[in-house]
Amino acid sequence: MKRFWKEVAVEERDGGWQVTLDGRPIRTQGGKPQVLPTRNVAEKLAAEFAEQGEKVDPKSFIFRDMADFAIDMVREDRAAHVAKLISYVETDTLCYRADPDEPLYRRQQEVWEPIVIACESAHGIRLERASGIIHRKQSEGTLAALKARLDGEDDFTLAALVTLASLGASLTAALAVLEDGADVGALFAATNLEEDWQAELWGHDHEAEVARKAKLEAFRRAAEFAKAVRG
Repeated sequence: MKRFWKEVAVEERDGGWQVTLDGRPIRTQGGKPQVLPTRNVAEKLAAEFAEQGEKVDPKSFIFRDMADFAIDMVREDRAAHVAKLISYVETDTLCYRADPDEPLYRRQQEVWEPIVIACESAHGIRLERASGIIHRKQSEGTLAALKARLDGEDDFTLAALVTLASLGASLTAALAVLEDGADVGALFAATNLEEDWQAELWGHDHEAEVARKAKLEAFRRAAEFAKAVRG
């Protein structure tokens, strides 16, 4: 598709912010008004449009797609997306560890335990850890507390959390991204620890490295979107 606009701007409208192309506000891919919660996130969407060349690259609209997901999908069924996020804590990567006599276990304890403890402290919960593949159910109190936290988030933050949790297979890591001063790269590395451990042992595979880079970039973008949404 060829670029059909000249001017990109951000305007305050309808209780939020909208990106305009030649003065016309854009709509979501589902046809809804794309009203954004902060100027910061609107500026990020505007930059995606402004940076397009003569030929538009649809894959480059990362922030636009995330905003559309929030408006078209999350807002339409918040309960389903909160439930999806809760499902990640039931099988959270950071809570399932190797057997204690394995070297990998020590690395997991060193990297994962501080993140899990911080999550517990922040939300007043207790997360069950397990070694091996046997599932260990989280308590009803823990699930209820996390659900209450997620219910209190706006649609855009929930959209970012869904992306982060799915990329890392971890709700604890996704929630950690929202904390002030979060080291996004380190949190992604934590979710990818087992793959990185295997690469250290057996060597790095080119295709796996390409896939890891792509996942890291998507993780960083989702974190950037979440931060922009929160101001």
